Amino acid sequence: MILKKRKKDEIVFPEYDESEIAEVRDFVLQSWKMGDTHGFSHWQRVERNGLLLSMQDGEFRSDVCIKVVRYFAYLHDSCRENDGGDIEHGVRAANMLHKVRHTILKDFTDEEFALLETACRLHTTKHRTGNITVDICFDADRLDLGRVGLEPNPKLMATSMGAHYAPYFGLPHHSLSLKNLFNKKVRK
Repeated sequence: MILKKRKKDEIVFPEYDESEIAEVRDFVLQSWKMGDTHGFSHWQRVERNGLLLSMQDGEFRSDVCIKVVRYFAYLHDSCRENDGGDIEHGVRAANMLHKVRHTILKDFTDEEFALLETACRLHTTKHRTGNITVDICFDADRLDLGRVGLEPNPKLMATSMGAHYAPYFGLPHHSLSLKNLFNKKVRK
């Protein structure tokens, strides 16, 4: 994998429409009552991680639904009841999606909606699904485990790209070092 870079440790994402995600951001922020552990800053990192995992040769992969990956970032924890062991929050998030299917998700195809629902529902209970979009969602979230004091384990990632990046996303999450990232070969 070759990523375009401008200067040391800077990854350049292909262009995407930033405004397309604004409505979902506003929606989740309206009702969010907890702090940042599973809140906005986490969601932004999950979106960044998902975009990174969705790239190949400096472009977004054609077999990954970027829209699902981006929406997952903001919706997957939106129904948490606490910052602890709330194992059912993914199921609640998946169920909530049906309530907003014809509002903030109105532009989703049935296939995109099913992928988003699956990713939200299973992200706390399933290791891997075999669907690249859903598995990237899982890994995008797992790569941000440093925020709760855990290092992402390459062996527990759903994708080879997640396993590749896991060592770079260790503790602390706010000082992520991409040093030597461009010198490593990625297993496909």
